[in-house]
Amino acid sequence: MKIHLDTRIVESPAATEVFISAVPDPTEPLAKQAGELFTAVRDQLESMKARILHERVFSTPEAVDVLRDARSEVYGDLDDGVPASYLVSKTTASCPIAGVQVHAVAGVSDTELVKIGDTPVGRVVKMADRTYLALSAITGDPKASATEQAGAVLQKAESVLEQFHTDFLAVARTWMWLGDILSWYDDFNYVRTEFFRERGLVGKGTRQSMPASTGIGLGPASGEELSMDLSAVIEPKGTTEYLGALGKQQCALEYGSAFSRASRAVTPAGKMVYVSGTASIDAAGATTNIDDAEAQIKTTIENVQAVIGDMDLGDQDVVQVVAYCKTTDVEKVFEKIKDCVPWPWVTVICDVCRDDLLFEIEAAAMAGSKRCE
Repeated sequence: MKIHLDTRIVESPAATEVFISAVPDPTEPLAKQAGELFTAVRDQLESMKARILHERVFSTPEAVDVLRDARSEVYGDLDDGVPASYLVSKTTASCPIAGVQVHAVAGVSDTELVKIGDTPVGRVVKMADRTYLALSAITGDPKASATEQAGAVLQKAESVLEQFHTDFLAVARTWMWLGDILSWYDDFNYVRTEFFRERGLVGKGTRQSMPASTGIGLGPASGEELSMDLSAVIEPKGTTEYLGALGKQQCALEYGSAFSRASRAVTPAGKMVYVSGTASIDAAGATTNIDDAEAQIKTTIENVQAVIGDMDLGDQDVVQVVAYCKTTDVEKVFEKIKDCVPWPWVTVICDVCRDDLLFEIEAAAMAGSKRCE
């Protein structure tokens, strides 16, 4: 099996968290790539008796049906009905399948399904001293406008949080998947900021409780303008730390984006540092190294390292990471640089939130992580 599989684990007496990054061999036929990817993930999960919390599949549109069929065939009972987030780029990639990322948990009783109506949308892990929620592929009405869909997605997530007698103040991390990001990112930011302001997450007299977040030019394969994934700490309440300014960058809210640079949240096996989508941006919010892919890539990596360093973590603690390259040419530059840090890379080609940004990274890190050989 020609799959690059990177598995990181964090163990505690209460649970083990499992982070899988699987990347195919691009020389294999598409159907074989898909089958081998999900077989490798399944075998890893079964060997650890782990249950999926979040799963993301990155590809171009032509690979989606092949991937869905392969996942359904390979997973069997491992598929609990919660869909993976199938995320596609309008940009032609060097390989139709970029990879699969899974965050899973072992050593606890089976995760419980979370639903909107009769539709499974996530899982919740309930433990003696903590409750952790993971939602996937929340979408709006595809017939509505982009901004209406954005509002509906946030409201749907809010309705799930209300099932647990909580609200967006419990949310540690969001992922906003926007297929045509450059055409309406400012409008999306306005909708999100107003939603957060109305709920008391930002604004005068609040504690600026903005989740860490990624907003990137990958849309849901189902065709909506956007979808959202989310992680929240239901219990213990009020324990998530939100770091608006961190590393080498200031608070993104100062230039119109309502997210924290990072958050630190209780998860089943410890505490996770979620690093928001990070790029070659200076302290004032301006793009740096314009038209220089290598410099943007190196600066972005340094910016992420500065964030995790401020959280007393290092390269060895990174458990998941996605590199977003604007073009195949940027990807080629990145391929020559990426081994400078020992991170579990999944590389995707897509638009970033500004036309002059060529590269972005998101990451997650936990103290005590170990790589499974």
